[in-house]
Amino acid sequence: RLIRVFRHCQTLEAALEFHLAELIRSALPLLTPEVARSSDASVCFRAILSEAGAVHPILARMHELGVLGRFISEFDALTCLVQHEYYHRYTADVHTLNAIRELDRIFTEAEPITLKYRAALHETTDASLLYLTLLLHDVGKAEGIRGHSESGVRLAAPLLERFGVDAAGRDLVLFIIKNHLAMARFWQKRDVDDPNTSIAFAELVGDADRLRHLYVHTFCDARGTAADLWNSYKDTLHTMLYRTTFERLKHGSAVDAHLQEKKQMTHKELQDRVIPGVSADEIAAHFSLLPDRYFVHTDVDEIALHLQMVNRLLKSITGADSVGSLRPIIEWKDDLNRSLTVVNVVTWDRAGLFYKLAGAFSVAGLSILGAKVISRTDHIAIDTFYVVEPGRGPVQSATAQEKFARTIEDALVGNRDLLPDILAQAKRIAATRYLATASGESLQSSFPPTVDVYHELSMARTIVEVQARDQLGLLYRLAKTISDHSFDITFARIGTERGVAIDTFYIEDINHEPVNNPERLRSLQAALNEVIAPAPAASS
Repeated sequence: RLIRVFRHCQTLEAALEFHLAELIRSALPLLTPEVARSSDASVCFRAILSEAGAVHPILARMHELGVLGRFISEFDALTCLVQHEYYHRYTADVHTLNAIRELDRIFTEAEPITLKYRAALHETTDASLLYLTLLLHDVGKAEGIRGHSESGVRLAAPLLERFGVDAAGRDLVLFIIKNHLAMARFWQKRDVDDPNTSIAFAELVGDADRLRHLYVHTFCDARGTAADLWNSYKDTLHTMLYRTTFERLKHGSAVDAHLQEKKQMTHKELQDRVIPGVSADEIAAHFSLLPDRYFVHTDVDEIALHLQMVNRLLKSITGADSVGSLRPIIEWKDDLNRSLTVVNVVTWDRAGLFYKLAGAFSVAGLSILGAKVISRTDHIAIDTFYVVEPGRGPVQSATAQEKFARTIEDALVGNRDLLPDILAQAKRIAATRYLATASGESLQSSFPPTVDVYHELSMARTIVEVQARDQLGLLYRLAKTISDHSFDITFARIGTERGVAIDTFYIEDINHEPVNNPERLRSLQAALNEVIAPAPAASS
């Protein structure tokens, strides 16, 4: 009855009267392990979780009165459990309930960002299972943060049997618990434009229902962690990975043929357009000189812009002393839906191009969220950066745009070292802007900076992953170190969470040869560790 009363409140949309709530508190000893394991209690609790859109208020009230922890001891172990992870702002129990509230909102609210998640849930075989998954996804944290996904599977398995979840449902829930961090890690660290990414992720998830559940679970989990942990830029990456993986699961290797068809259709559409100054031969050359991954998520308008920019660069050759003296062609475009500015830069490819671009953005006072780095086989680089004014979103400052243009021209044409300018900029800006968290809280001094450099066989990529305290010029110094070790950056995903930089780079040998020398990678890793090592404390 201690469970059934909450089910009645849910179905009747009734609130517990004060004296009844106190009676429930006093009756908690009656909720013995035997009662909790009874089939009646399990059926009633599953009924509560099946009321899509109305689960959080009931579970929150059950938790407040001590019933939820008494009924599920594994959840009780999360109560007031502080999560020593830099991005978490809530104790484990509160975070779990917040994530469930986000799932309620998907079912009940008309917030535009949630509509695609609702559509995905409507395609699942049992959407209510996701409530149970969210409730149990972090129970392993009671035994420690490290390996909590695996320990969570072990703790959740008997609970699922107790609640009468069938074998297929148990398999689904346990898969999501074990892999609940995997999807975000994929799009945070991998190039979603690269077909190999969707191939690898499709191999991990195995089927469409798992993919749908993981897609929605990741969204709810992140939004339940901190209000500002999720934004439209991350949502776009997350959804791109979902859609490309779904297509891969649905069509298999036929996706590659579809991508070629799409490329051909895009080519024809651009040939039929009138692009000022751009000939049909230039369009054909553009399509033959770029890798297929460029065409996966680059839309027709963006390709047309790149064609015009390449055309302007090539025309400027006649008046230049050398290709190295060519001014880069720069275009700025605000993306209000994602609250950022897209900066396209077309220039002659050269060693160290990426770190010089990153440095110029730092000198201009702009933050990089991500970058797509690609080069034509005729050595024309087409680099796209997603940037913001810190704390303001899209770049509104014409001064910042002009400063970036001047700085990158000085760096590329005049070979100017940007580090002194970056350090000067850092002195002008309060340190708390870069070393404080988004909420104003200081990052824990114990946060361990890390560097991983490895070859990912499944994707045939060499990957550099860095987590470190964020500071102005960090990206510049990381990218310069990579360049100094004779590597080119072919992809970058840049992120900052509560004062922590989370950066991933794909690298290749400057001669575009496979990186098969472990000693070179160890040397690079050691050098990057020196870059991110905390400065020694000043002696008194």
